[in-house]
Amino acid sequence: MNLQGNQYIGFSPSGAGKQAFQAINPVNGEKLVPFFKEATDEEIALAGEKASNAFQQYRLTSGAEKAHFLTLIAEHIEKLGDDLLQRCHLETGLPLARITGERGRTVGQLKLFAALLKEGSWVNASIDLAQSDRQPLPKPDIRSMQTALGPVAVFGASNFPLAFSVAGGDTVSALAAGCPVIVKAHPAHPGTCEMIGMAIINAAREANMPDGVFSMVHGGPAVGMTLVNLSDIKAIGFTGSHAAGMAIFNAAMKRVEPIPVYAEMGSVNPVFVFSEALEHHADRLADGFVQAVNLGVGQFCTNPGVLIIEEGENCSPFMEKIKAIFNQTPGGSMLTEGIKNQFDKAIEAAKAEADIEVVTLGQVATTFTGVTPTLLTVKAEAVLHSNFQIEEIFGPSSIIIVAKDVSQMEALAHFFSGHLTASLFGLNAGMSAHVRLVNVLTQKVGRLIIDGFPTGVEVCHSMVHGGPFPSTTFAGSTSVGTSAIYRFTRPLCFQGFPHNLLPDELKDDNPLGIMRKIDGKYGA
Repeated sequence: MNLQGNQYIGFSPSGAGKQAFQAINPVNGEKLVPFFKEATDEEIALAGEKASNAFQQYRLTSGAEKAHFLTLIAEHIEKLGDDLLQRCHLETGLPLARITGERGRTVGQLKLFAALLKEGSWVNASIDLAQSDRQPLPKPDIRSMQTALGPVAVFGASNFPLAFSVAGGDTVSALAAGCPVIVKAHPAHPGTCEMIGMAIINAAREANMPDGVFSMVHGGPAVGMTLVNLSDIKAIGFTGSHAAGMAIFNAAMKRVEPIPVYAEMGSVNPVFVFSEALEHHADRLADGFVQAVNLGVGQFCTNPGVLIIEEGENCSPFMEKIKAIFNQTPGGSMLTEGIKNQFDKAIEAAKAEADIEVVTLGQVATTFTGVTPTLLTVKAEAVLHSNFQIEEIFGPSSIIIVAKDVSQMEALAHFFSGHLTASLFGLNAGMSAHVRLVNVLTQKVGRLIIDGFPTGVEVCHSMVHGGPFPSTTFAGSTSVGTSAIYRFTRPLCFQGFPHNLLPDELKDDNPLGIMRKIDGKYGA
């Protein structure tokens, strides 16, 4: 595909801006053609106007029509073939096998939401029938369902150039909800974004969707803030750093009309390993931990940033196993020079802490954005009694905390703030101390895992990829799985409506054949 350096304001390619930039190959530092222009305020305003106009039609589009649209997006992405994979590889340095798998995940979640829309029960239709003879007052006919919020702004992520980017989970769930989307493409992979953006527009045209149902703009933080403050935008989806997520959240709260911001901002994802697991599964655990820490050069929001192990005779041998494997781990290229610099700075800051020691280092990477895997350790007492704060280091790094016993593990769990995940190995459900620890962790995370590391997020109906602050700005949502659709909807109630004016989801004869709640009981 011959890239043009385009952004899209609705169906129209646009490039009125004067500020231009290029993608950079993170492996060798080469600047990649073509140039891309940052969006102007006028282009962003036009995108917002088109999105608002499109919403009036798109919000009334049937579930079957939206499902067809999402399916066509998946098909057009697949038609991009190897051209997409090669460009994404050049812009991110990610292996082709990883990008191929991520494309499969992106296409899969489009099809998953299409199936959700075809089935239709996601709208949570609820009907309370009228009781005209009720005393002392008659009961009116009341019906409710979920409806779309309005145009949504989506910020593409750096670490998932397909699955959390232009056609990623935020975009798919917003489109499924009935909301037009304006994406701010990530500047680290603008060519990949252009290709996916064009695929969405081709699908929208083929599905007869309104102009403005999708737009994509290029630019940095200033463009992002202009988008956040656009009055047409009614919600925001974001995946990225804590600093950027909070800047967006704070700006959205200061608007004349504050809007919800669903920001997924990273996590330490503590892993708790009990003594029995150290005794019987040390080799498997050591190998799995090192692999999880270094997967994707550690650039996963579910990277296990903390390993808490129980002190005892098996502790030191386990540490030696981890050290031996980690020593042989090759370094790799970070996604951008900025991310590399942040990683190096965070590692140096951690080393400067008096209570932290370096356990071992992996192999040095000499590429343009290369980093060295780093394993650290600290005593539990230092964490608990010195106001020592453990924060995410985005990259191939983790810190091992040695706890004296399960009670100290429980104290650490109380100490931790909100995270996306927590994992436990060697859990004994018959031990009250273990059960207490589980009960603490259920208040701290969005996903609790037994005998598994947190990397790898299954895209399915029951997945929760979210968690209490500061891992996200709203603990009541998920950015992965079909429940993500509810971030971009609101409940709407119809009272005393004539049958012909009701949405099909709420009509007496149930023309869609969906599951509904009638007078408090579920049925078709």
